[in-house]
Amino acid sequence: MHASVVVFPGTWSDGDCVHALGTVGIPATKVWHRETPEFPLDELVVIPGGFSYGDYLRCGAIARFSPVMESVIRHAEAGGLVIGICNGFQILCEAGLLPGVLMRNASLQFRCMPTHLVAANHDSPFTRGIEPGQALAVPISHGEGNYFADEATLDMLEAEGRVAFRYADADGTVTPEANPNGSLRNIAGILNEGRNVLGMMPHPERACDPLLGGDDGNAIWLSALEWMSMPV
Repeated sequence: MHASVVVFPGTWSDGDCVHALGTVGIPATKVWHRETPEFPLDELVVIPGGFSYGDYLRCGAIARFSPVMESVIRHAEAGGLVIGICNGFQILCEAGLLPGVLMRNASLQFRCMPTHLVAANHDSPFTRGIEPGQALAVPISHGEGNYFADEATLDMLEAEGRVAFRYADADGTVTPEANPNGSLRNIAGILNEGRNVLGMMPHPERACDPLLGGDDGNAIWLSALEWMSMPV
């Protein structure tokens, strides 16, 4: 398995993602936003965090039109794995690969802090290796991470098992107090209809080594690696 980490003007988590992927044995290379590669089906495409194009207009609204997104969309539509982290999540929503929108945090403040997540669905390439009820310590760093969608969309995501992660306390209990940004239904990450595209606001690449305070984020990369290693 190999990974491609997409870089836009203003991206700053690309190096972190390359490093985190390497710690679990997934070699990764960076892809500049002007490139239009044909990603092989066994490629993991990562859209990392940052402030693409300075977050002008709306977060991700300009990056969505970069040439590389044509390749990302083709890859996703073919069933290839795509993960968007923080600004990457925002870009995936702007590109129409995921429903909903990321709004200003309910506090109207930038939040950079530890959080805990629980997987709400264990039948996806990104969550299959996470134990039910297991709380993952994964930090956030964003000003517009408040996930919003209309009630019909939220109900659809719930019914189809497309809520990937929810904010929870350290015991894995989903509570209002554990919600750092006001996201509806404590949603921290969602999946597309095919469950091969994940958007999440917390940063698993910042939780990849005990020296950083923990390596819980590696569970997501390892789940994807296990998925790709399964016989067809």
